[in-house]
Amino acid sequence: MKRKLIAAIGVAGMVVGIAACGSEGGKGGDKAGADVKELTVWLTVDAQNNWPELVKAADDAVVRKHPGLTIKHEFYGWPDKNAKLDAVLATDKAPDVVEMGNTEMLGYVVNGAFAEIDPKQFEQSDAWLDGLKESVSYGGKTYGVPYYAGGRVGNWRKDVAAEAGVKAPPKTYAELTAALDRIQAEKGPKFSAWYQPSPDWYAAMSFVYDAGGAIAEQEGDRWKAGLSSPESLKGLNEYKKVLDTYMKADKTKDESDRYIVYGQGNAGMIFGAAWEGATAEDPKNDKTGKLKGNLENFVMPGPSGGNLPVFLGGSDLAIPVKSDAQAVAVEWINAFTGAQGQKGLVAKGNLPNNKADLAPLKSDPKTAVPAIAAESSWFVPMAPGWGQVEKAQILKTMLQEIGTGKKSVEEAAKAADEAIDKVINTK
Repeated sequence: MKRKLIAAIGVAGMVVGIAACGSEGGKGGDKAGADVKELTVWLTVDAQNNWPELVKAADDAVVRKHPGLTIKHEFYGWPDKNAKLDAVLATDKAPDVVEMGNTEMLGYVVNGAFAEIDPKQFEQSDAWLDGLKESVSYGGKTYGVPYYAGGRVGNWRKDVAAEAGVKAPPKTYAELTAALDRIQAEKGPKFSAWYQPSPDWYAAMSFVYDAGGAIAEQEGDRWKAGLSSPESLKGLNEYKKVLDTYMKADKTKDESDRYIVYGQGNAGMIFGAAWEGATAEDPKNDKTGKLKGNLENFVMPGPSGGNLPVFLGGSDLAIPVKSDAQAVAVEWINAFTGAQGQKGLVAKGNLPNNKADLAPLKSDPKTAVPAIAAESSWFVPMAPGWGQVEKAQILKTMLQEIGTGKKSVEEAAKAADEAIDKVINTK
């Protein structure tokens, strides 16, 4: 669970020494390396701890085609992975397959660390979820394969809603705000009807994209910040209204401990990763003793009338350009992320990497909410300097200033645009 939040938080340590990798041409599916005797695969500990049988099944499938092949695995925690990857990419000992958080991909791609692949070589690539497809695409080329997804949903306390006379989760934004108004009135000014940390840009940008705005847009071969556009300001003003009306806690805190705060019982609703509600009701986080079985996920309605577009977190698999086993790496990724692999990942509570496998989940009560929510998604600008935008925390700063009232929405957006424009086109 911790992994999913970290992946969503985005680019961690940015790449040192990757620029030296360069591109050696060719796609990962080329025949080069088809006769190698060893394949090295780096995954996170999520695979090691939660679905090792899927890893073994992929190994077995590839070894059947390449008798005598040895597949070595190394498993890393999310906080350590990129530092280790940066170090090894500066040598000739690069792994052949590496798992990346989907917002981590871009910095490595623009610095030439990963090999281009042919998406036609991978099952269901024509149906990859939009947000995941964007994360592996750059300059019209593909540099990775979506592994699995994690969606964002609304989650509220049924008992709190019932106290305010609300009996069903909202289907429209008007129903949502009407219910929250009643809850806020019922519970008083120290209670957050919607606990929404101000700097949570994944939530705030959902309002921007819902209103037709964007963080930045491409104009020719350049990217231009767009938070001051009329559409983006409309979304940011709606986000500001949410903070002013329903968020009664510290507006400088980020979302990293949202499930813990939710478990303390002073909030009626959150909008976050699909696992956060379940984690809040875990006995070690539930300080109220009332949350188990009392929390309910729902698809977040948006002010524009449809479902609120959600940031689609998840993982990708990439092939370092220095790998000398790229052809076999393609086979392993296909075996791991193909139909059987996706079936196994879904059974473990993940969302699949493609719309075809996502469709049946929408009719299963256990998976319907995150599956439906994932259909409407947005992703970060695939600009060469995006990693620097995240690293400088430009969006977080803007949102905290909006949330605390330090700046007006227009002033904060203008300052953020100026900061973004300084770095977003820089590799």
